[in-house]
Amino acid sequence: MAERIRLGVNIDHVATIRNARGGSHPDPMRAALMATEAGADGITLHLREDRRHIRDGDLTEIRTATALPINMEMAATEEMLEIALKFKPETAMFVPEERAELTTEGGLDAARAHNHLAHFVRQLNKNGSRVSFFIEPDMVQLHAAHALGVQITEFHTGRYVELVQAGEAKLAELELDRIRNCAEEAHRIGIEPQAGHGLTFDTVKPVAAIPQITELNIGHFLVGEAIFIGLPAAIGEMRRLMDEARA
Repeated sequence: MAERIRLGVNIDHVATIRNARGGSHPDPMRAALMATEAGADGITLHLREDRRHIRDGDLTEIRTATALPINMEMAATEEMLEIALKFKPETAMFVPEERAELTTEGGLDAARAHNHLAHFVRQLNKNGSRVSFFIEPDMVQLHAAHALGVQITEFHTGRYVELVQAGEAKLAELELDRIRNCAEEAHRIGIEPQAGHGLTFDTVKPVAAIPQITELNIGHFLVGEAIFIGLPAAIGEMRRLMDEARA
């Protein structure tokens, strides 16, 4: 089990702010460098079909800005597969993607999409990337991911965060139990369990305390908090809370 939990910093929304004006500022490459210096353990980015976040040209620049492992979130399309095979991220994470959504709204349906996903998993594994699925904390989805040969599952924590913020303490605890049980089962069957989506200073500690979880990927909250206290300070505080929870 992981003694020290890793923090992957998602820099997508630095690019979102840049893209709102169509220029070059703020630069996601600079965010990757700052995250590295602030103690992040990895950089997460999502190259979407509509390019609303990271753009193709950002990939090489971010790679030069940091030696940290890169987790590339992507849809299961031939276009994204071709890009990932050339870019060779340390981790290629498949997420569901819809043009109309504001952000990723739930986990990948690995069970239903088994036949479609198998090709992508096989190609990326052969190319040297570890493959991850972003899924709900659901045993059916976890075992479907295992059957497809992925190395990592990131459990969606969005519902847990929403329940906490709505004051639904009992339902939040039930959702946390789902995450905990799936993390235990993932560890048992040889898949590395990670978690993420929507986590904040107020909600991160119970998830970080789950001993099997090796990494949390956090982005939107950190970029938003950076407006008030700066990105290094936001990352540092999240790192402190995660370490405190694990201790």
